[in-house]
Amino acid sequence: MDKTNKRPELRRKCIQLASALLYNANLPGFASGSIYKGPSKGVCVPGLNCYSCPGAVGSCPLGALQNALSSLPRKLPLYIAGFLLLIGVALGRVVCGFLCPFGLIQELLHKIPTPKIKKSKWTRRLSWLKYVILVVFVVALPIWYAFAKGMPVPAFCKYICPAGTLEGGFPLLSLRGEYRALAGALFGWKTLVCIVILVLCVFLYRAFCRFLCPLGAIYSLFSRIALLAVRVDKELCNGCGACVRACQMDVKRVGDHECIHCGHCGQLCPKNAIYFGKERKPCKQEKRPD
Repeated sequence: MDKTNKRPELRRKCIQLASALLYNANLPGFASGSIYKGPSKGVCVPGLNCYSCPGAVGSCPLGALQNALSSLPRKLPLYIAGFLLLIGVALGRVVCGFLCPFGLIQELLHKIPTPKIKKSKWTRRLSWLKYVILVVFVVALPIWYAFAKGMPVPAFCKYICPAGTLEGGFPLLSLRGEYRALAGALFGWKTLVCIVILVLCVFLYRAFCRFLCPLGAIYSLFSRIALLAVRVDKELCNGCGACVRACQMDVKRVGDHECIHCGHCGQLCPKNAIYFGKERKPCKQEKRPD
């Protein structure tokens, strides 16, 4: 790949890094081991970023959704529902490709030189697991705990989320010795889950994103209507399939529910048929093939 083709990927990495720094702008928290509790903590960020991370200045939408569902029927989850609807319609899974710190971590881990497991019919089947996790751990269990036990339990955050363990659990336990005595079997389980997922990401591109992330599952529901998305100009496309073959996600076509809209396919398209946005805006330098 020449230098010209590397520039869009470099820009994407810069946006990912800037998002991670913006989400975790409370730098003094990393020194003190304390969680920021200012007014911005009441606002969600688009990507997966743990509320308990010492640097976090906003809330994770998944945590906010689970807490809101735990408040049923006393309180309706209007804010988080509106937030997810707004981000979904505007960006969809562009959030996964550009604005998710844990997505950046997965991509960096995948760059470690090892044999890689390529996508197959089995990884495509496993990609449906994140919808099961969304229904069971993000929706059903918090509601069940609220009605049956009368207590809020963000089940996905409590039992699965590797971002919470990596960004919140590990830093807080390393910085605050008094927390270590509180870490029991549950944190041991979360540590195991986190390590397994991180190791998988070395061999499988974005393993968590593809198979387990319920936030990606939510945003994927807006794939057909999201305003900012990768799309294909059907008049230019010759159906060669180079885009799908080159994509490391489990896509069947550009822009489907598994697409994170990273734009890599656009750099490989021989017909320049792939573009961002709702409608194509031709530029003067672009020439349509005969």
